[in-house]
Amino acid sequence: MKTLNDFNFADKKAIIRVDFNVPLNENFEVTDATRIQAAKPTIIKVLEDGGSCVLMSHLGRPKGKEDKFSLRHIIEDIEKIIGCEVRFVDDCVGEKAEEAANKLENGEILLLENLRFHEEETKGDVAFAEQLSKLGDIYINDAFGTAHRAHASTTIIAQFFGKNKCFGSLLAREIESIDKVLNNSEKPVLAVLGGAKVSSKITVIENILDKVDHLIIGGGMTFTFIKAQGGKVGNSICEDDKLDLALDILKQAKNKNVQVHIAVDVIAADAFSNDANTQVIDVTQIPDGWQGLDAGPNSLAKFDEVVNSCKTILWNGPLGVFEMENFAKGTIALGNSIANATKNGAFSLVGGGDSVAAVKQFGFEDKVSYVSTGGGAMLESLEGKTLPGIEAILK
Repeated sequence: MKTLNDFNFADKKAIIRVDFNVPLNENFEVTDATRIQAAKPTIIKVLEDGGSCVLMSHLGRPKGKEDKFSLRHIIEDIEKIIGCEVRFVDDCVGEKAEEAANKLENGEILLLENLRFHEEETKGDVAFAEQLSKLGDIYINDAFGTAHRAHASTTIIAQFFGKNKCFGSLLAREIESIDKVLNNSEKPVLAVLGGAKVSSKITVIENILDKVDHLIIGGGMTFTFIKAQGGKVGNSICEDDKLDLALDILKQAKNKNVQVHIAVDVIAADAFSNDANTQVIDVTQIPDGWQGLDAGPNSLAKFDEVVNSCKTILWNGPLGVFEMENFAKGTIALGNSIANATKNGAFSLVGGGDSVAAVKQFGFEDKVSYVSTGGGAMLESLEGKTLPGIEAILK
């Protein structure tokens, strides 16, 4: 696996695919700069070697050129985080872009305009990728969040660089962290899978059953498994067409000696609202008109015991509707359990949009081993797929 450390960037221009798809408020101010922070080590390495950086990214899903999706809005934040001036060109290919790249001196940074202002980017257009490739001597992919897309800048461009391509430090860490969980883990290994639907996690579950010793099933998925086993779930979210699948997963797990842990009690509510009436109830006895919105105290005690007995932990998906304060306790308790296990030497990887949001919201970011930056990309990795953006560098 070729990384930054395999290159000296002195007098070289690195064209770097970063993931600066950051959230902006109505005043076009960045509300979460995590992704810019994540790209900093790669950019600094190139500059300290005595090279220059051409940064390319997408922002949002523009239809043609839309100013609200222009990357010029984030220049100030990049400058603040990297600590030096950033030049900007209002296109990413063509004469303007080539001229700006040619003028770049060692130690300087050039930011290209939003790649998705050109539809050729998402179509994986070869001619467009070739135009991008003219802007640098070495190609670095540091955008894990888009590594599962065969877009021009994430995958197709790599073919124009021969051996002069590598993973950035963020992407390398993502690959290593997922590999550590799936292939080089210290046992016992635990996967915590939450979220609403079994259907969105089937392939992940099937791929990891060979690799884990324990599986905690949480969130809305719980009720499909409970109903499949004859429990009453009231008005809780449930995929009635996936009951047989849930039983099949339990059977597969048993055959592979994987211990499956499901909530034994829940906090049920009489409405999907933070102000609803609530009661702690046996997960198999939820009355009609009530729905389970968080794991109950007995479940949390059980989960805590499992988490703290494991050496490798993957967390993907919350235990309850953590966006509502009254149903966030389960997710917070799980975060505390994982933080404690990590402090005692376990390796913990958190990934997937909702889990990452919860980890940030409740202050667990620095208490786990690694927080993945790519939701869809991480899920596909866990499904056992080789991501096109990664494969393109390995070729």
